[in-house]
Amino acid sequence: MDVFTFIDSTASLIKPFILCAEAGFKDVSYKGLFQNIREIGILGEKEMFISTKGVNTHKGALFILGILCAAIARCLYENKSFNDISNIIKLMTKGICENELESLDINNKKTLTHGERIYLKNNVKGIREEAEKGFPIIFNHSLKAFNDFSYNSMNDRLVYTLIVIMQYCVDTNIIFRNGIDCLSIIQNKAKNIISCYDFSKQSYKNAVDDLNIYLLENKISPGGSADILSATVFINEIKTKILGDGK
Repeated sequence: MDVFTFIDSTASLIKPFILCAEAGFKDVSYKGLFQNIREIGILGEKEMFISTKGVNTHKGALFILGILCAAIARCLYENKSFNDISNIIKLMTKGICENELESLDINNKKTLTHGERIYLKNNVKGIREEAEKGFPIIFNHSLKAFNDFSYNSMNDRLVYTLIVIMQYCVDTNIIFRNGIDCLSIIQNKAKNIISCYDFSKQSYKNAVDDLNIYLLENKISPGGSADILSATVFINEIKTKILGDGK
């Protein structure tokens, strides 16, 4: 996997995101809308794997951003406000954990995804639970964090917002690769940094550097948090440029 793999993967997902948005403008039920975009997502995954020669680069991002594209489009279709997006997502994804996780057959291991295996082993519902709750990490935490420091450089804003997300995100990418105990360590490190942050102090910068070194040395990839960060930037653009800031 390299930067070119990511570029190819990103390009392959443009059409699925457009289709998810178009699906939101159709007169179907919320659950019907979710089912429609799940089918689009399956096709999107196939295109991604073709472009990356089998490497999973954006499966999580496709799930999150696909839901957001559909929910935002439905919000526009129904002439609702930005603050209604989270509730639309809840209506779309209601019952997803029960339907897709709680009824899993533990003996059917060959067809299980990483997220499903993690649920069976650790009782962690991951991004499905986050979606069913309307993405509270985005709407209650990361969006505010990203905007609270708009006067700082984009890099500083993104790093700070990522660490805010890492406090709360039940990152199944970390759990799958490094175990559930590692997730707790990363969440606590992120909380400690945020509890005493100050962009102007060298101690904050040192703490961020230390976290980065720890992740690299232990080969820990907070991919789930990164997906939510990208979704945060996207939803912020929607709020300020399409639905109106504060509408």
